[in-house]
Amino acid sequence: MKSPAQGFTLLEMLVALAIVAIGLTAALRASGVGIEGVGEYRNHMLALWLAQNIVTEHTARGDWPAPDTTTSEEEFAKHRFVVRQEVKATPNPRFKRLDVMIADREEPSRTLQHSVAFLISPQ
Repeated sequence: MKSPAQGFTLLEMLVALAIVAIGLTAALRASGVGIEGVGEYRNHMLALWLAQNIVTEHTARGDWPAPDTTTSEEEFAKHRFVVRQEVKATPNPRFKRLDVMIADREEPSRTLQHSVAFLISPQ
């Protein structure tokens, strides 16, 4: 009498292989999404640091700019940003409001960072 064959059938192996392939595809896609998120987080952090640097420069120099809006392009950490600065008068003549908006050069309509500071008159 013959004993039954040991092992898996070809159909069982193909089903198992398909399940593994689907799982690996999902894992690869999830890692790609995670990498994109890290890049976005990096851009936001660089924009925050750039905005803080701009505010600090104005404060350190004791600037007292006239109310105006300026737009420039800045390079920071090998990345190009569009910087928009708005200086506005306040009800107290000793203070001016400085809004700094940072956007990626590739997508200037999307603001990555918006910082607000108040400049004090150097009197």
